[in-house]
Amino acid sequence: MSPASRLIALRDHIRRIERPNALRQGVLPFGVAAIDAALPGGGLARGALHEIYGFGSDEEDGATAAGFVAGIAGRLSAADSLQKQRAAAGSGLVLWCLKRGDIYGPGLAAHGLDPARIVRVVAPRDDDILWTLEEGLRAPSSLGGIAAVIGEVGRLPMVASRRLQLAAERSGITAFLLRRWRTNAEAVAERERANAAVTRWRVASSPSLPGSEPGIGQPCWRVELLRCRGGEPAAWDLEVADASGFVRLSAALADRPAAPRRLVAQSEIWRAAG
Repeated sequence: MSPASRLIALRDHIRRIERPNALRQGVLPFGVAAIDAALPGGGLARGALHEIYGFGSDEEDGATAAGFVAGIAGRLSAADSLQKQRAAAGSGLVLWCLKRGDIYGPGLAAHGLDPARIVRVVAPRDDDILWTLEEGLRAPSSLGGIAAVIGEVGRLPMVASRRLQLAAERSGITAFLLRRWRTNAEAVAERERANAAVTRWRVASSPSLPGSEPGIGQPCWRVELLRCRGGEPAAWDLEVADASGFVRLSAALADRPAAPRRLVAQSEIWRAAG
């Protein structure tokens, strides 16, 4: 066996070892063939920890990344409610922990997450938010069905991320870390720091595509899968998630590779001033 063949065989063996735990709770498909093909199992691993952050100034306010997370969480919430058939009893809840109460309900709804399903917790420190997330992942089902937990943090120790990943695996609840950095020094220190998240994503606003009306374009995101356990990095130019929670590959890009775009550091205007 040639060295190249040995390397391929070793990679396949590692993926088989990693895949069972990461996909124990199944996956949530994006519904975009190109994205689902890049993810082990054909979708985002449920019952796992995922990390998302923005680009440029959005690394601080997190608006674009939050829109991406909201669409996924909204679909998890809807699926949980449908499966349990007891929406009135409190199933399909999303625990959202943050340092400032600056999430904007109508904006979340526009991306597919019903604000009535959100349990908001405001805590002053990263450690408090990480603790609250872990407690949410361990909450007994008798307290209501939690479909997902979301935490906005700057600092993320490896030990804390490992605890969250293990708690997500045990509970079957999907966890998201929305990284928000207050200073450039913090961003530089944390951006490439290793953690136990199954996937790491970067989401940025990109130039809109021409719409049917003059001067109105379809808003778009540049979504990058920077790291994926058992998968390979990739990037896509997508139309933003609508009220269904789904992102879409633009018809203008669906039949050809997406040309590189210059990333635009602008925020979605749906987050209230802090």
